[in-house]
Amino acid sequence: METVNFNRLAYFAAVVDAGSFTKAAERLGITKTVVSQQVARLEEELRCTLLSRTTRRVEPTETGRIFYARCVMILREVEDAFGEIAQSNTEPTGVLRIAAPNDYGTYTIAPLAAAFIRRYPSCTVELVLSDDRVDIIANQIDVSIRVGWLTDSTLQARRIGAFRQLLVAAPEVAALITSDSPDDLVAAPFIANSALREPLVWQFNEGDFNRRIVRMRPVMTMNTTPAAMSAALAGGGVSVLPDFLAAAHLEAGRLVHILPSWNLPSGGIHTIYPAARFRPPKVTAFVSMLLEANKGATR
Repeated sequence: METVNFNRLAYFAAVVDAGSFTKAAERLGITKTVVSQQVARLEEELRCTLLSRTTRRVEPTETGRIFYARCVMILREVEDAFGEIAQSNTEPTGVLRIAAPNDYGTYTIAPLAAAFIRRYPSCTVELVLSDDRVDIIANQIDVSIRVGWLTDSTLQARRIGAFRQLLVAAPEVAALITSDSPDDLVAAPFIANSALREPLVWQFNEGDFNRRIVRMRPVMTMNTTPAAMSAALAGGGVSVLPDFLAAAHLEAGRLVHILPSWNLPSGGIHTIYPAARFRPPKVTAFVSMLLEANKGATR
């Protein structure tokens, strides 16, 4: 078959929508003859009848209805592509409202927001930090960052990165843990993070088949991840931290990764948007910067 002529798809879809060649031609701003000829050429290329023509109305055949549904999807994608390109060429302006969890928002989004307003001085940023789920519709949030595991939602989501969970402790606490088995961690002082769904029960995996589930015994409980990290840095016990918080402290030797051959469940980093066909330039520009920042991270 020849290269697809997208104009013919548009002419055919317009005829189905209008119910006649004459009305389709009026909507498209061209002559009826052109529409009729192009649809006929399309039927020749496909070697099938797409339209049933009568003196009163034009109706799609069964094959035509199936093809019409596909045409609508294709044309909508083309329209969206043009819309996105048009918006990408527009300078970001206005207030960008972002929601994010306390830990990721403080250590990743806040510095990125500072870089964003330096790059786009016509924008301002309002950052809403909360470990509770923020209603992005009621709070007029442009983009929400969620770290962890998504539940079903009517909102639009995009995975932009991932993170690992690491069992860590200050060097003086790590030196007390001599076992290489997660089973022996029950005796270790544990700093629990009550912001998590299961702060005490952890699944450790070594390779594809070796798995251990351990219930920790807390000596302290914190309700934010940064607080748990501060307690761990102060030598209060072992704790589970995301890699984007622990990395700098591990590199500097202020924290030690315990049982590095065992992995804890990893999670995703997602952007969540209100339902819309196009994103404002301020949103697409910020998410582009966020993607670039995540690209260099070790996962």
